[in-house]
Amino acid sequence: MTRRLAEVAKKVGVSEATVSRVLNGKPGVSDSTRAAVLTALDVLGYERPTQLRGERARLVGLVVPELGNPIFPALAEVIGGALAQRGFTPVLCALTPGGLSEADYVEMLLQQQASGVVFEGGLYAEADASHEHYRRLIEVRLPVVLVNAAADKLDFPQVSADDAVAAEQSFAHLHSLGHERIGLVLGPEDHVPSARKLAAARAAAGQAGIEIPDAWVKRSMFSLEGGQAVTGALISAGVTGIICASDPLALGVIRAVRRLGLSVPEDVSVVGYDDSAFMNCVNPPLTTVRQPIEAIGRAAVTLLTGQVEGGTVAAEELLYEPELVVRASTGPAPRG
Repeated sequence: MTRRLAEVAKKVGVSEATVSRVLNGKPGVSDSTRAAVLTALDVLGYERPTQLRGERARLVGLVVPELGNPIFPALAEVIGGALAQRGFTPVLCALTPGGLSEADYVEMLLQQQASGVVFEGGLYAEADASHEHYRRLIEVRLPVVLVNAAADKLDFPQVSADDAVAAEQSFAHLHSLGHERIGLVLGPEDHVPSARKLAAARAAAGQAGIEIPDAWVKRSMFSLEGGQAVTGALISAGVTGIICASDPLALGVIRAVRRLGLSVPEDVSVVGYDDSAFMNCVNPPLTTVRQPIEAIGRAAVTLLTGQVEGGTVAAEELLYEPELVVRASTGPAPRG
């Protein structure tokens, strides 16, 4: 018993006396601390006292569109940790090819009487995708937070990195290096964050007195292979600087440039987006725009718990400013 008290107390960051009060149903403990102690019991594999077994741990679904892009596990770590600190048990729902869909996970979480759901990315960011499962969540009034921009008419609180600022920073950096033929590798046409990036890049180009024609904008799936597939057409069009909507896309672009017998950044400069893990270790180290994932993750949890606790949370979007991180994948525009 003493060992159990010590382990739970250490996990939650409270005294053994506080844990004992929770286990014995004594007063003097806040609801959030009590929930955190019960969650720690579940996580550590201890049985709850008989009188507490009927109380379900507070589950929160954390829906992740993929695990291959390092930004999503990194964000999940921040959100999951912040949820656990507030007495919730995060349940990771990762989408995989041939696996459960977003709609499947939503039904599962509703059956488990989850307290809420945080979506890191998914179909809500695609304007032409089916959104029925989100509307179901609205109907049952389950607390939900969306991370990064969503399509219109989905009235959930959102937390996003500012896509417009990211594109403006990327364009300004390349233009300052003398690049005037600047292309973009983005997600599908109905992908809201990509649309924001394109609009901002074209506005910045207009202010600089240059254009970004359609031939310099390529659409792809968010993967290394996707970036690689569209690069040849951009190089053929004479582009010397390429702004990408994710780091994996940027790595695909760099691979394609090399296979064409060219060099980065001597012939083509490449800018990524996210600053996911190890982008400072690739060759060359990737210039990219860093998402403030710590701030975004904690804000998402604050918005979710505010709803769970019965507060009024506006269905608005909080925008956090990203940061350009300059490394060796960008350089002066080639002469001629």
